[in-house]
Amino acid sequence: MDLEPAPSTTDLEDAVAVFVQHRRRLFGIAYRVLGSVVEAEDVVQEVWLRWQKTDRSVVVSPVAFLSTATTRLAINVALSARVRRETYIGPWLPEPVDTSSDPEVGAQRAEALELALLLVLEKLNPVERAAYVLREAFDYSYPEIGEILQLSPVNVRKIVSRARRHLSDEKRESVEAAEHRRLLNAFVAAARTGDVASLEALLTPDAVSLSDGNGMRGVARIPVSGRARVANLATAHPRLWQDVDVRLVDANGRGGAMIHRAGVPSTFLMIAASEDGIFQVMWVFEPTKIAAFLGSGSRGATTLLSHPAGLSGQ
Repeated sequence: MDLEPAPSTTDLEDAVAVFVQHRRRLFGIAYRVLGSVVEAEDVVQEVWLRWQKTDRSVVVSPVAFLSTATTRLAINVALSARVRRETYIGPWLPEPVDTSSDPEVGAQRAEALELALLLVLEKLNPVERAAYVLREAFDYSYPEIGEILQLSPVNVRKIVSRARRHLSDEKRESVEAAEHRRLLNAFVAAARTGDVASLEALLTPDAVSLSDGNGMRGVARIPVSGRARVANLATAHPRLWQDVDVRLVDANGRGGAMIHRAGVPSTFLMIAASEDGIFQVMWVFEPTKIAAFLGSGSRGATTLLSHPAGLSGQ
């Protein structure tokens, strides 16, 4: 005689099924608010623990409950992270996330996912950032966002509008993915050969290079601005390109380059480009950010960037 599953077991299985169904969305919200894979995963884990302990029989909308918990926790973490980053040495860059296995990280669209825009979003306060992300990346209505943030729809509309205005001065229209990849290939090829003239031709006059190393030796601790200075910086340290393997990876919905030395990832490179050229070059040397990226899914693609002499250093 078959026995019916215990109610508690069935209830837990239902809880797991619901959470798994929405988990990617929850990670997508937390990641965009925080710019950190590790912190976003911690938030999602805490939401799961709360979901387990909640009386789910009274929850009208599981996705609303989970989205609300995720957003509020992410805002709290963002507030404390802002304090921690005051002691960060040099530029802080968002942590790249592998999007090869999940191209939109659970989003309905890829808005607010590119590293360059995530960096601009850091200039908003956490509530503004959350409201913008919920509206622009996940298409929540103003009343829904109001419920999540405990604000009136009118206030939410004002916050989102203000966030858009703040971003409009710095947000640039990105080139298509194929053009972005072409520019990245060209940048790496020119940097590897020390072709400063070709690098300058790829860059906009106001190009900026940001290096995230948190005080690591040999890493620029201030933003480097201007076409000539950015081009020179990319070729200033020959060891950066000596005996390395450079591989194209899918990061934040765009192509990035992971530089491997002796088979070990050492540096992540991402560019931001408009129709005028590359306007931002982002280098991530901080080991924990690279490790988190490689551990987030497919561990990066293995497609080699094109280079006339080959990219293996051989």
